[in-house]
Amino acid sequence: MDRSDQALSLDETIATDCLGLSKLEGLFEAAAIGEVGQKFLRFRLCSEQEVLLPVEAIAAVLTLQTQDVLPVPHMPDCVLGIYNWRGEVLWLVDLAHQVGLAALVEQNPRLTSCVAIVLQVNGQFLGLAVSEVYDIEQHDPNLLQPPLSELFSPKLLPFVKGYLTGADRRSTEDQRSTVLEVAAILQDPRLHLHELNQ
Repeated sequence: MDRSDQALSLDETIATDCLGLSKLEGLFEAAAIGEVGQKFLRFRLCSEQEVLLPVEAIAAVLTLQTQDVLPVPHMPDCVLGIYNWRGEVLWLVDLAHQVGLAALVEQNPRLTSCVAIVLQVNGQFLGLAVSEVYDIEQHDPNLLQPPLSELFSPKLLPFVKGYLTGADRRSTEDQRSTVLEVAAILQDPRLHLHELNQ
């Protein structure tokens, strides 16, 4: 199965803008007896880096056309604009650009669609635009290693909760999987300066 097939299968597994939250219920089920773990969504942040986000903070995952995102003037560069999601305004942020990596449009100049991971924490919603999502994975949160400054760039480090080793199930090599901190993404001063989350 190639990565495009994995992205499509994930779209079928979790919520889309048409199906709402109904398909997300399976993501929040308790772990089976004997299993220790927390569920994470793996997605591509840029061409050379995949990251994880805890599923409990995700309200939906949708595929959207970039032409449907309305740009808003005088916003930080990482803010793509607003999107009409279930009749509500959803602010959409280019996550790669927010954490100091190449913007989506720099990664793919002919970008016509993207995936939005909708975060929901304490009644706040924020859409994170990424190029591709892959799998839901379960990992033991006790194995999370603290972020080290020598492992992450200075711009990315404030958004990193920690990392897991050997967590990439698609590879036989021992790899480091970065886990992002949802609160740091939502509380980024650049976003609050413009009151996106109000």
